[in-house]
Amino acid sequence: MREFMDYVHNAFYEATGWNRDNSYAALNTTSDALLNFQTPQGLRLTLSSLASPNFATSYQLGSVGVVDGSISYLFSSVPLRVHLTPQSETVPLPELLRSYRPLAPLPRRGEPLCRAPEDKPESSLLYGRLYLPQSLLEALFVTRVSPRLQVQLSAVSGQHLRNGGTAVALAQYDVGRYAFEGLASSDGGLLGLRGVYNSGGDAADPPPAKEAADAQAGERERIYGRFSTGAEIYYGTLNKSGGVSVGTRFATLPSHKGTPLCSTLTLNPLMGNIAATYAVAAGKHCSLATRLEFNVFSYESAWAVGMELWRKPMARLALEDESPLAGLPTIRSGPRDRSFQAKMEWRLDDPELPVDPVAAVTAAKSQKSQAEEEYAGVLKARLDQNLRIGMLWEGRAKSLLFSLGSGIDLRQLDKPFRTLGLEIQFSS
Repeated sequence: MREFMDYVHNAFYEATGWNRDNSYAALNTTSDALLNFQTPQGLRLTLSSLASPNFATSYQLGSVGVVDGSISYLFSSVPLRVHLTPQSETVPLPELLRSYRPLAPLPRRGEPLCRAPEDKPESSLLYGRLYLPQSLLEALFVTRVSPRLQVQLSAVSGQHLRNGGTAVALAQYDVGRYAFEGLASSDGGLLGLRGVYNSGGDAADPPPAKEAADAQAGERERIYGRFSTGAEIYYGTLNKSGGVSVGTRFATLPSHKGTPLCSTLTLNPLMGNIAATYAVAAGKHCSLATRLEFNVFSYESAWAVGMELWRKPMARLALEDESPLAGLPTIRSGPRDRSFQAKMEWRLDDPELPVDPVAAVTAAKSQKSQAEEEYAGVLKARLDQNLRIGMLWEGRAKSLLFSLGSGIDLRQLDKPFRTLGLEIQFSS
């Protein structure tokens, strides 16, 4: 489950107008969320709080063989309460748990001093976490130097680590259409540079009004998305080794009227690795992803498939089944969205039948009350070429958020359950 501090950390970027999607490191975020989710081990409890609009705390206690835990503190120079719901009993579950997320709009910073309306260049974040009983300290400092430039410093300190710990400095320069990152790490004297360039979709120059109307009526009806192409190069000054990789991603934008999808292709020419991923929001309640990897030197390959399936509350399902007005269309304030079947067949929906106004108003009120709690939880599953299965059930019980998961190995049927765990979170 996504931890509360990660949720707050992401709210900081939203509050300051920084786009985390516009990075080479984020090309595979969607597929990784569907295929590489972590299953809990043992029992873990987390208590978190947004004590003030600028300050958050989190305390975690776990038991995996031995009792361990952590204490976390986070401070933001900008208020975060507007950009998140801290109470665990009211936070929207899709906002917290959904793996398939649409790309955020690109900021437009054409001139060096130009800033997007949501930019807050004079902002910073401080985060610290102490792991017990191993006394491992983790720290993070993020600051916006200008509308285009953000600097991030992170460090880990522990006696069991080589040289007592490591520190990483990251400078991010984001114009909107393109973005660069420079990285330096004390571990091996690593130096790196990576960047991404966007084309199509909202990265393209706005067309004239007539062409925009034609595009909206034609091409956007079929597919409307953004291409992101980038590369990275890194070199270890101490071990005298380096690497390079290139990648590209196509993802539809929220304004796309068809089925949301995301596809990536990455290549590491020195190691000979090729990886392709494809993720699609197959419906309002289901997302699917697949990944295929191949090495041109060793001819080894790997594959994985994953899915997430959202479930409505049982009470809502009963109301939908028992309601005598369930078959009636609802009153809409604007043009209705096309059904998923119509999108797949590239056609419009059939015209709506006339509805009794009194019955329609009654049905609309009933649906409004049912929509207060749209989802009860989500089931996530994955399978790879080694017949290893990951199962994860996340949801909410009263005011507690829970995550129940297990790792299953079908090659060892005598003891298939490799891991089993439960995480419980409460935040206020």
